[in-house]
Amino acid sequence: MVLLLYVFLVGVALLEAGISALGAGFQQGLLEQVANPISGLSAGILVTVLVQSSSVSTAAIVGLVGAGTLTLPAAIPMIMGANIGTTVTNTLAALGNIRRTEEFRRGFAGATMHDLFNVLAVAILLPLELAFGWLSRSAVWLTEILRETEIDAAAPPASPIRRAVRFPVEQLEHIIDPTILGSLVAGVLLLAIGLGLIFLALGFITRNMRLLVAGAVERTMNRIVGRGGGSVGILVGIAVTVAVQSSTITTSILVPLVAAGILTLRNAYPITLGANVGTTITALLASLAVLRPEGLSIALVHTLFNLTALALLYPIPQVRVLPIRAAEWLADQAVKRRSVMVTYVLGLFLVVPLLGIVLLD
Repeated sequence: MVLLLYVFLVGVALLEAGISALGAGFQQGLLEQVANPISGLSAGILVTVLVQSSSVSTAAIVGLVGAGTLTLPAAIPMIMGANIGTTVTNTLAALGNIRRTEEFRRGFAGATMHDLFNVLAVAILLPLELAFGWLSRSAVWLTEILRETEIDAAAPPASPIRRAVRFPVEQLEHIIDPTILGSLVAGVLLLAIGLGLIFLALGFITRNMRLLVAGAVERTMNRIVGRGGGSVGILVGIAVTVAVQSSTITTSILVPLVAAGILTLRNAYPITLGANVGTTITALLASLAVLRPEGLSIALVHTLFNLTALALLYPIPQVRVLPIRAAEWLADQAVKRRSVMVTYVLGLFLVVPLLGIVLLD
């Protein structure tokens, strides 16, 4: 696991190096594409849907911000979009029971309550962030406490972790020399290797940890059924997701349990919200590999966003049940008309993000 985490950090650092090698033209073009917050939100959803992992997309966003390619304000909507995009996997997993009406109804509701909670959180917190900048201000303040804010690219990294990560990156930069290969070729090669290492490391981490803890996860979830979920469920969701480095694994375990009637929606709900918080560990780990303090700031924004959404929407019973009731209604409609299910999945995860990018470009 230590080796895999090291490979993951090297991948993030290579991503940063590749972006820097591509030059100011690429960086300016990318900034223009996501300058509008709705475009950034749409890009975050679409990229996460395409790679089927918010861990990969948030690690990439941390690398972009850490390289100075993305500003912190431009990256915040993308992080929020990744939160929505990551729910596509468990929504698709619910379709496995489509021939068994009652199991499909329960499973689809169990999957879509995650989608709907994240959509509601973005609908509330994105306008507040644009108006007041609370998340970005808090993240920058925490960054100033947690690490130095002055950077010197020529100086050796102060962190021993960053020094260890930078060594193989520097060796590769000597081999893939932009002055010989050209900045475009060198940048693309470094980006490709970096993304490959991120996918490889996260894939093996998730696979190995799922083999180790999947049985214990199901037993723990079964034990909390009679307790009504609540704070215990949230803590279980956080702990499991941190352990397996994937909220998709946690929520994909929940969906069949809900479909089978082992867990009720209301007992599965807090575990899902805990998974939302736990998945932010990947971005925090990725920030260890980047030079600029803004990389840590965007990772902290991801954590603060999910914690704030939890604090705002969960304690008030009337607000807490909104995603559950909406998911139950949507599942009822999907059972009656399969076209509702198709429209919902394609609309939320593909059509709307594409329109957000194309129309606001």
